[in-house]
Amino acid sequence: MPAETDHPCFLPPEDKSVKIWRYMDFTKFVSLLETESLFLSRVDKFEDPYEGATSHANAIMRPYLYGEKGIPKEALQQLSKFTKWTRSWTYVNCWHMNNTESAAMWKLYAQTNEAVAIQSTYTKLHDNLAKDTYVGVVHYIDYDKDWLPEGNGFWPYVHKRQSFEHEKELRVLIQDLPSLEEPDKGLDYSLVNNEFGKSIKVDLKKLIENVYVSPVAPKWFFEVVAGVAKRYGCDFEVKQSNLAKEPVF
Repeated sequence: MPAETDHPCFLPPEDKSVKIWRYMDFTKFVSLLETESLFLSRVDKFEDPYEGATSHANAIMRPYLYGEKGIPKEALQQLSKFTKWTRSWTYVNCWHMNNTESAAMWKLYAQTNEAVAIQSTYTKLHDNLAKDTYVGVVHYIDYDKDWLPEGNGFWPYVHKRQSFEHEKELRVLIQDLPSLEEPDKGLDYSLVNNEFGKSIKVDLKKLIENVYVSPVAPKWFFEVVAGVAKRYGCDFEVKQSNLAKEPVF
């Protein structure tokens, strides 16, 4: 069953056949093959402190958009508290949209020379995700000047600051808020999430089109990657990065 569709916050790319990439070190690649699962990290564990936040412009523009009465201060405080709390119960898996390899992504997300990039497409990813999973493009805005849509708690999770625009991110997201033992008492903000992330099963044979080996990886590493893929019964092609080609003068 594919991921959720027709959600206002999770929009597909204009070209649904666009190639998508995940750059990773070898241990994560082996874990992917072993578990046949995508790992979604907790949003509050990311380095970007703005994950899940609204923009500064919203705080300034709300009185003009919502009229003189606006939103009561107590309601805004409650909304802020809820949003911060949901960050620890929201999980994300990130992909880079690009029809070609990205030298910048190799440098940013491949921590060693022994790294790989798995390549798929938006459609293949969407169709291999489970129900109650969302996937959509990330929108990049100026948090000092631009309005971030409101009215749905997912909007902040599909927006990032313009300084991250080079990532061209496609984001897989699930949110798993703890169930309420006593609904009448409301949410228990003292609850702590002890999980670092969540894994969701995928059919790797349907998801992965190609695996590329880092352009700076030695030949022996390419052979190791190809050998490991074969032992796991994978039928995708393992390729040396196109960026490794010798220049012509």
